[in-house]
Amino acid sequence: MPTAHLNGIEVYFERTGSGPPLLFLNGSGATLASAGLLVQPFTESADTLAADQRGLGRTEVPPGPYTMADYAADALALADHVGWDTFAMVGLSFGGMVAQEVAVSTPARIDRLALLCTSPGGPDAASYPLQTLADLAPEARLATGMSILDRRFTPEWLADHPVDKMIVETFVQRQADHTPEEARGLTEQLAARSRHDVVDRLDRITCPTFVASGRYDGIAPVSNGELIASKVPDATLHVYEGGHLFVFQDAAALPEVISFLTA
Repeated sequence: MPTAHLNGIEVYFERTGSGPPLLFLNGSGATLASAGLLVQPFTESADTLAADQRGLGRTEVPPGPYTMADYAADALALADHVGWDTFAMVGLSFGGMVAQEVAVSTPARIDRLALLCTSPGGPDAASYPLQTLADLAPEARLATGMSILDRRFTPEWLADHPVDKMIVETFVQRQADHTPEEARGLTEQLAARSRHDVVDRLDRITCPTFVASGRYDGIAPVSNGELIASKVPDATLHVYEGGHLFVFQDAAALPEVISFLTA
């Protein structure tokens, strides 16, 4: 089991595939075990490095609080561990927030950047406050989770769209699949996420940047992607047919993201 001692904690990581170096950063609550289907397509075209973020999966759960700077430092330390000076980077949702923090802090190290279904934070462009879901009763949590994953989702819609139904079931299962220690790590992650704000630093990103949003995303709405693209000097915005997990809903999304990152 590959682990590295980074920033005082044991970090579990996987490195798979061949091609240009690519750092993959996962979303809120996701681990390499739960997100394997998403990571795998990147490994077909890139030397893909991914890890369980601090507090989750097979990575250590250190005492909190965690900061976005902590997550960015972990990502950079992992790249250092495998000997990468520069690399492409893709971040999904929370991973996109970490990727932004990395890119504004060390722009010279990033060759290409893809920011998927994510937000720049701050008072006007934060993602949906996922930490509030824990306070809801189970039925309300499910209903809210459906509506923010994709604003079209209703029981009737899901009955006619089996892929979307699978997305919702996976989302619900992920909320339940945590040991007490992982639950503590996830709480710390969501708290750090709530403080994310790079809006005034996005102009420091110097690499070509692919910003992608789902048209019906209720967690990271298109307007947040538009703001990122407007502030990053060399960015383009791509809007796909789907919600927060449009990468599974729009067949064009992942091939276009991978083509950009490996160009």
